[in-house]
Amino acid sequence: MSEILLEARELTKEFPAAGGKRVHAVSGVSLHIYRNETLSLVGESGCGKSTLGRLMIRTMQPTSGEVLFRGQSVTAMREREFKPLRKELQLIFQDPYASLDPRMTVRDLISEPLETWRLCESREAVTARVQELLRAVGLPEEFLYRYPHQFSGGQRQRIGIARAIAANPAFIVCDEPVSALDVSVQNQILNLLKELKASRGLTFLFISHDLSVVRYLSDRVCVMFLGKLCEIGPTEEVYRHPRHPYTRFLLDAVPVPNPSQRGKERRLLKGEPPSPADPPSGCRFRTRCPFATERCAGEEPALRDFGGVQVACHRAESVQTEA
Repeated sequence: MSEILLEARELTKEFPAAGGKRVHAVSGVSLHIYRNETLSLVGESGCGKSTLGRLMIRTMQPTSGEVLFRGQSVTAMREREFKPLRKELQLIFQDPYASLDPRMTVRDLISEPLETWRLCESREAVTARVQELLRAVGLPEEFLYRYPHQFSGGQRQRIGIARAIAANPAFIVCDEPVSALDVSVQNQILNLLKELKASRGLTFLFISHDLSVVRYLSDRVCVMFLGKLCEIGPTEEVYRHPRHPYTRFLLDAVPVPNPSQRGKERRLLKGEPPSPADPPSGCRFRTRCPFATERCAGEEPALRDFGGVQVACHRAESVQTEA
């Protein structure tokens, strides 16, 4: 995984709010995603995960910063220049029902990108391609002329995945694609995504708040809090040796079958998240952090490297021994 496919440089997205304020959804985020990897983005609801995902594929324009795809700045491109790249960057939505037009059949839903990009020579070729995509996501061909309301949530999500891969994209943002599904169905969809990644050479940005799901699927994990990156590194390293206090609290909140096996008392994060319209000075996590000092209020921590894991915490060296 040495080739960088997609890169964010100082991405910022702000939205206007009442009283002349600005909602700081994403603030100066820089990260890169290697070709054929799954980078997972985790954090509490409202931390800016979905906004960052949409900025990465240019379905939303940043307030500042840029996104590079294969070394090209897609942020600076005009729509005409970017249009040929649009099919390379796709999105799998959280809600498998709301994301599908209820008036369209499965064939029409999946064939739309094929017809938009003129990837097939005839209507018969389009139908054959749709049938092939249905098989790829584990659905029978007889579903071709049914409507979304006739399917279960897991089947609808498979249709959404087939639509996302129809144009042979290089990169897909998976925006909590299993959070609305039953646990048994979640496993099926996760296995499907793994199979498609291996067989089609896909690259994923997987957005989730479920850390057990993230551990199963990811090559690297990125922890986000209130529009800022806290920690990013190889999944197993982050899970075994979390260096940022917020990462530790997130992992402590993961349910386990036998709580007595934790080996220590479970600690939960206290207090309410700060408002994104009025974020704290310095480290944005400091108002909820038991390790915060005066320095945390006055100086924003930069990402520092700790053996391949980057951590934005002034006390990253000492937190593990004090936790």
